[in-house]
Amino acid sequence: MKVIVLGAGIIGTATAWFLSQEGHEVTVVDRQPDAGLETTYANGAQISVCFCEPWANASAPFKVAKWLLKDDAPLLFRPHLDPYQWRWGLKFLTQCTDAAFARNVQQLVALGMYSHAALKEILASTTIDYNRLEKGILHFFSSQKDFEAGAQAAELMRDYGVDRRILSREDVLKVEPALAHSTQQIFGGTYTPSDESGDAKVFTQQLAQRCAERGVKFLWQHEVQGFDLRGREVSGVKLVDHSTGLSRTVTGDQVVVAMASYTPALLRPLGIDLDIYPAKGYSATMRLKKPEAASMVSLLDDGAKVAISRLGDHIRVAGTAEMAGLDTRLDTPTAKARCAALVRRYEQLFPGVADTSEPNFWTGLRPSTPNNIPYIGRSKISNLWLNAGHGTLGWTHGAGSGKAMAELISGKRPALQFGFCGEALPAAKPRVAVAA
Repeated sequence: MKVIVLGAGIIGTATAWFLSQEGHEVTVVDRQPDAGLETTYANGAQISVCFCEPWANASAPFKVAKWLLKDDAPLLFRPHLDPYQWRWGLKFLTQCTDAAFARNVQQLVALGMYSHAALKEILASTTIDYNRLEKGILHFFSSQKDFEAGAQAAELMRDYGVDRRILSREDVLKVEPALAHSTQQIFGGTYTPSDESGDAKVFTQQLAQRCAERGVKFLWQHEVQGFDLRGREVSGVKLVDHSTGLSRTVTGDQVVVAMASYTPALLRPLGIDLDIYPAKGYSATMRLKKPEAASMVSLLDDGAKVAISRLGDHIRVAGTAEMAGLDTRLDTPTAKARCAALVRRYEQLFPGVADTSEPNFWTGLRPSTPNNIPYIGRSKISNLWLNAGHGTLGWTHGAGSGKAMAELISGKRPALQFGFCGEALPAAKPRVAVAA
């Protein structure tokens, strides 16, 4: 079939790759001049299959309330006159129960394991180099209370088949010796050795090149304006070419929408209403002055709620989420405060290791759903498919979401327990096998 994929982030590019593998003729559309230049561009770099808990849990409403007035809060919800923000917030509250947590986390684990296998499948057939480190993810705690809570969470996640190990302070320093020089006290941690890290943008751009070599066509710098309908099917996708200003319509048998936070507005005129709201995340990428003193294991700092990942001779510090609509500004007082907090925290943990005088700040919009479960599957329009809403786990779930979408379009059933669009959710408390 002829398939049009809208969006060339990690989700759309992986979808194109696996569709090509299935033998389809694929055209990818993106408004940028290359792949991975928006949400994928400078994320936390973690492939966190085993650190995948949904934001919504029984304690989340109290934490959000406590953080309301803090510009550098890990999750910042500033109410606006935006009905979609309020609706998202109310639905988020409905997911803050133990039953909903169990239902949601089992799907995230299943999709993560399936996706990790799909990523390894891609790497087995390509020579993509993206600063990949297979050293696991280490979550460390700066207070005894937080460590005890983290240990309880680790035990809970083990019930879902996740190999998350509880470490003493001494064991934490054995996994990542660079933390021994931190000015912050460390009480312990948890460690998932099967997780990994790498540069999502570099991976996505190289995968797009491999797609092009396989015959996938890319329409760069083309804005999606809407759709032509014929009955209950999409007959064409209306585009504007940024380089010429000319309009055109492309046609295909199937259309996949993988446009992250911009997906809902595009689909509302078709009567498709998705609970996806942008969560503005931040990162700082800094050159290492002392590479030998920097961490190699990808880290989760519980105190500041940030991820720290090594990317060659640079370090990436990323985190926080701000429910601020489609706002990608870096020059607001809130944005400046959140960026400064990332650099300040890294300097506290690893004093003098990175060049903090010229941090490369970035912000991106994570397409978040109230339950953190992405939309993957067929919409109510028979030839229009959804692959969006991955939140902070787009890099983690990208390869698997692309493979599952290609299989669904090809009439196959992906081999994982997941509630694809239009399907009933799986049971609330499955047991998922631990990946080798």
